[in-house]
Amino acid sequence: MSGRSLRVVVLGSAVAFVAGMSARPAFAIKQFFDEFKAVYVKPDSAEANDKALAAEVETAKCNVCHAGTSKKERNAYGNALADLLDKKEDAKNVEKIRGALETVAAMPSGTDGATFGDLLKQGKLPGGSAK
Repeated sequence: MSGRSLRVVVLGSAVAFVAGMSARPAFAIKQFFDEFKAVYVKPDSAEANDKALAAEVETAKCNVCHAGTSKKERNAYGNALADLLDKKEDAKNVEKIRGALETVAAMPSGTDGATFGDLLKQGKLPGGSAK
């Protein structure tokens, strides 16, 4: 193998390695995220808190419930929902998803005595900032 060919192979391998090791975003269960948005996100509202929450959710995406870049890592809000929902069995059960959202909204968030629902009403992400 010539020196040039070897450099191309080494460079290509290095690029593939770096691409494979780069952080991947967490992936929410689409149906859970869609129902969360249907219940809490009001992008056309004139209320400042509703606009703030819509912007936060748009930025956070999967990190509304997840933390970091692994779909296995959840924030406190995501852990509370995971205790009530099974990603395989409940993904198409809109009634159960909405019931779980309502139940978790009443739970303490661990932030200044506020519930997860209080944080949502304040225009904040329930699991904390995704930044």
